[in-house]
Amino acid sequence: MFEKSPFMFDPEKMAEFFRQNDFTKALSEAKLPHVDTDALFANQKKNMDALMEANQAAAAGYQELFKRQVAIFEETIAEAQRHLKDVDLKVDGKAAGAQADLAKAAFERAIGNMKELAEAAHKANTEAYEIVTARVKDSVAELKAMAEKRS
Repeated sequence: MFEKSPFMFDPEKMAEFFRQNDFTKALSEAKLPHVDTDALFANQKKNMDALMEANQAAAAGYQELFKRQVAIFEETIAEAQRHLKDVDLKVDGKAAGAQADLAKAAFERAIGNMKELAEAAHKANTEAYEIVTARVKDSVAELKAMAEKRS
């Protein structure tokens, strides 16, 4: 339906970059004293995996949000076209009241739609945040354990 922007972050391409360029080999050959490079790289891989998962969750959430925005726009336009066909240019008191009721209903639907979209955006952000937060906590614990092991 929509083409990908050349500026979008693609976690798969990033993962492929790291698979093709084995940085662990170069740094493990450096023989850093008192540093378990294998454990360090294993932790960093978990960090990258968590970031990729968070980005995928956010991207999926925002894709759903965008789809819903398009659907709401299409529904709104279709409904406006239906109501415009029914509009009588010679508005009397009764017709004006009916048109006011239609406008009120449309406004209430718009408010409901905005609330729905805001909740969808909040959900996408929350899911991504929770993934990253959990990984940060685990990473700190892993680094502490590595430091304690070396002491």
